[in-house]
Amino acid sequence: MTPRVYNVLFLCTGNSARSIMGEVLLGHWGKGRFHAYSAGSRPKGDVHPLTLELLRAMKLPVAGLRSKSWDEFARPDAPRMDFVFTVCDQAAAETCPVWPGQPITAHWGVPDPAAAEGTHDEKMAAFRDAFRRLDTRIKLFLALPIEKLDRLALQREARRIGTASAPKDAAS
Repeated sequence: MTPRVYNVLFLCTGNSARSIMGEVLLGHWGKGRFHAYSAGSRPKGDVHPLTLELLRAMKLPVAGLRSKSWDEFARPDAPRMDFVFTVCDQAAAETCPVWPGQPITAHWGVPDPAAAEGTHDEKMAAFRDAFRRLDTRIKLFLALPIEKLDRLALQREARRIGTASAPKDAAS
């Protein structure tokens, strides 16, 4: 029997940094088990240059990444989502579209690295911090025995993961 592949959507407001990182990290670590997507409520139109710089430095794929609206995933012909994670406070507070199939949802809030000010190094530190937080949460998510948990347990665990902190030395 072929193992089930789960669809996961990472949402943010601008879809230029955190949600893109989530898409790439889950696509990397969950290859074969998960298909990751990202979108924004008010997409910027471009992936933030420091997001791309960090992903390249981490030897992760950047081809085909784009900032897009969550409307693409609310259409009848869109992939059916099994999980939807908001990664910024703005998207968590907004009214989200109704997702077909009632996916498991959780808020995995991460400070917005695109809002960081200062030198290139100071801004990049904010991007690395967001990356570490998402990487930690995605690895915790991947460790869940998804096939063995009922819906309520999955919901509880997905929300618990949103409170996990990241180690300080990853992605440095």
